Amino acid sequence: MSSPLKILVGYPPTSSPKGTALLSQNRQFQWFSNPTRIYPVILAGAATLARNRGHEVLWCDAIAENLSKKAFLKLLDSFAPDLFVFETKTPVVRQHWALVSELKERRPSMRIAVLGDHVTALPEETLRACPVDYVLRGGHYDAALDNLISFIQSGERGNLPPGVWRRAAIWGVVGNEDFPRAPLDDLPWPDRDLTKWQLYQQEYNLVGKPFQYIMSGRDCWHGKCTFCAWTTLFPQFSVRSPENVLGEIEMLVSRYGIREIFDDSGTLNTGPWLESLCNGLVSRGLHRKIAYSCNMRFGALGPDQYKMMKRAGFRLLKFGLESANQSTLDRICKRTRVEDIEAGCRAAKAAGLTVHLTMIVGYPWETEEDALRTLALAERLMKKGWADLLQSTTIVPYPGTPLYREALANDQFLFSPLDYDRFDMSEPVLKTPMPPERVRGICSSIYDIFLSPAYVWQRLKSVRRPRDLAFLARGAGAVFGHLRDFRRRR
Repeated sequence: MSSPLKILVGYPPTSSPKGTALLSQNRQFQWFSNPTRIYPVILAGAATLARNRGHEVLWCDAIAENLSKKAFLKLLDSFAPDLFVFETKTPVVRQHWALVSELKERRPSMRIAVLGDHVTALPEETLRACPVDYVLRGGHYDAALDNLISFIQSGERGNLPPGVWRRAAIWGVVGNEDFPRAPLDDLPWPDRDLTKWQLYQQEYNLVGKPFQYIMSGRDCWHGKCTFCAWTTLFPQFSVRSPENVLGEIEMLVSRYGIREIFDDSGTLNTGPWLESLCNGLVSRGLHRKIAYSCNMRFGALGPDQYKMMKRAGFRLLKFGLESANQSTLDRICKRTRVEDIEAGCRAAKAAGLTVHLTMIVGYPWETEEDALRTLALAERLMKKGWADLLQSTTIVPYPGTPLYREALANDQFLFSPLDYDRFDMSEPVLKTPMPPERVRGICSSIYDIFLSPAYVWQRLKSVRRPRDLAFLARGAGAVFGHLRDFRRRR
């Protein structure tokens, strides 16, 4: 039997005058002055599986731990890993290429594997840009790392495992095009102690502390939105059984005293699966112990389902509004109707749920009038009390997405599509009928809704307990942080 490996898993340090990197489990990367820290469920699961196989695993999220580069290098030298595995994303991939080169000079015998949506889309690019040993494609990082470890222990003999790419002496770059997958119920729940779960308690729209992220599915059962990078990672939806999810929640409540769960599946599964989950939350008494929040799609549920979720302890639903223009929703393959947006908000609110909206400006085909129509819908929903929270971004198509390919084909980028550092939502990426400054202005003005007397009054009416006031205070801090970021960018 091969000797166990020493494996470092996590996120290396990144730096920018723009702020703190939101890299872990973020579908869209940003630098924020008031950052949130999202627990990276799948990468944490990968570290857990490797540890369960008998390997010595060290978790290091240098971003969440505020480690300087000097401190990170000291840790690296002290632990002396055989393998360093980390996630990258388009806006920081060039930083990571430079870091890989430095690390390989410092520790030539250490193997390095990089994963994430950017390298999934363009594996050869990273293998040619830096001396990284492996690129792992696909979003099932746990299965991919498990396969890679077995391959390394075999002396790198035989065929490459699914999703693994590497440099080859004769052919240059080689890889297995198949994506790694594993039955989700067969995988271990992430070990929160191993992966330092306390680092990830900075999230403005969750009220119950301590809270934890889980993923009942990977990633979205719709899976066709042309702007979403995670359709690159998860071309096929998979889901855990309700019993498996309920078991993990019970463990989190009993062991860590968790009071809120955010299920970060791209869209929570619906139908009989959701009914079974809700029944289980009630029958096990979990609906009295935790609040459950998740991502959802307009048009997927009706009033009865929202009421069922409320009875089962659900608190917040995050919806992708994206645009108030039907032609845009059709073009990005959202497959929702504009009329479903208000109806869905009102039904969810009538059931007693909190509604969080995400929306996008800067589509290359949208005029200023189109963008202002989206702003007007958001303003109406928020001021009427039919939505509670709002998140606005400019459209950023990452490599691998259909929207990226469309923008390339139609020469829609404002700058070189290889200028990856600028894909961080600090500025528009695509040409539109509006000047870039106007796109920024509309995106920023969406946050002004939070300052309107009508919205403030709606929020104050919702206060029922002291934690509601604390939630409003955290939300206000996030809003002012967003406004600072937009003003700095302008």
